[in-house]
Amino acid sequence: MSKRKIVCFGPGPKFKGGISNYNTSLAKSLDKREDTEVHIVSWTQQYPAIIPREFVDKSSKTDLLEGTDIQVKYITNYNNPASWRATLKYITALKPEKVIFQWSIAVQGLPLGWLAKRLQKHQIEVIFDLHFVIQKENSKLDQIFTKLGIAQADNYIVHAYKTADELKATFPDKHFEITENGERERKGKPSIIKLYHPIYDLFKPDSKFDVAAFKKENGLKEHVFLFFGFIRKYKGLHHLIPAFKKLAEERDDVSLLICGESFWATLDNSKLSTKVKNAVFGLAKKLFLKKSDDEREYRPLELIKQLGLEKETMVVNEFIPNEDVNKYFQVSDAVVLYYDYATPSGIESLSYNFKLPILATKVGHFPETIEDGFNGYLAEANDINSMAKQMHRFIENPLARENVTEKTKELSWENYAKAILKV
Repeated sequence: MSKRKIVCFGPGPKFKGGISNYNTSLAKSLDKREDTEVHIVSWTQQYPAIIPREFVDKSSKTDLLEGTDIQVKYITNYNNPASWRATLKYITALKPEKVIFQWSIAVQGLPLGWLAKRLQKHQIEVIFDLHFVIQKENSKLDQIFTKLGIAQADNYIVHAYKTADELKATFPDKHFEITENGERERKGKPSIIKLYHPIYDLFKPDSKFDVAAFKKENGLKEHVFLFFGFIRKYKGLHHLIPAFKKLAEERDDVSLLICGESFWATLDNSKLSTKVKNAVFGLAKKLFLKKSDDEREYRPLELIKQLGLEKETMVVNEFIPNEDVNKYFQVSDAVVLYYDYATPSGIESLSYNFKLPILATKVGHFPETIEDGFNGYLAEANDINSMAKQMHRFIENPLARENVTEKTKELSWENYAKAILKV
């Protein structure tokens, strides 16, 4: 019996970040089925060369694809249109049934739109898995790139109804049908497949890890709140730290654990190449973004010293290798997502795999996935007093880990893969 060939287009496992983890998890879920042959087709460079950031994971030693039959091809360079043609040739030679594009940033609209339009001519179902439609900065240029990038699709996957609404608003002349089980409309009439952000299974608790020893070694107190992932402005660390300060003034048994790399601080600023990139990128930012959207001077960690929280806070300001992820979640009691703006979050899904309750703001999809008082607590956005109150509330009224399991039992990659593979 011939197998159904599926291409997952997006950053391969050598790249940092949630979209790489997501694309890898999706490929693994599809590979578990006996009737599929799965290929990851990946970027070699995901963004314009002027972006001053290191995107490759040079820390992890764990092979996330070990034990699978998934084939990975690093071939697409944003800056080299010849590689786009090579990618098209490579994918069409595979003769896949479906190509699933990971859409997570508008600037990729040029190459992805170019590829999608041409793949459709080869009787391949083109699916865009949308992590957002309206980008946080949402400049005029972002809007143009988004329309160029995702217009040519047979069907779309969204993880929240908010994203579906954004898609409808972006293409008001298209008549979408929304389904929650993967059913498609007839050819030429795109469907919006409303699913969810599945629970990551790439990282799991280690039963041999000594939580008590780690907490003692690092001076962590009884109650540990975790901020995990890239440090970016929209994630609200500049709110969390002052909120935690209020909590620490009331209690002496709390710690804040901050684990993640500062998003715009991954290159050596003394190098000429970095200086050139910073200068060109800065000019582009001034042309296309509001000043408030330029994050390169965002340094929330400085608040720790300013507020005198050095003893109550542990900071691991670097990219966390795959093999170390589990220990930070295992020593924590809750994950804090006090975001200013939220699309379905990989950190949220990762937290659920460790059965951790979540403290979040009432933004984006969080009110859809977090039931206040059951699997987490919800704070008002941009309200430090409300944020501190929810942290205190969590300590006084802890939530059962079983509640987290109950709330997320339907969010499996297996169900997600079944929906994608429906014809």
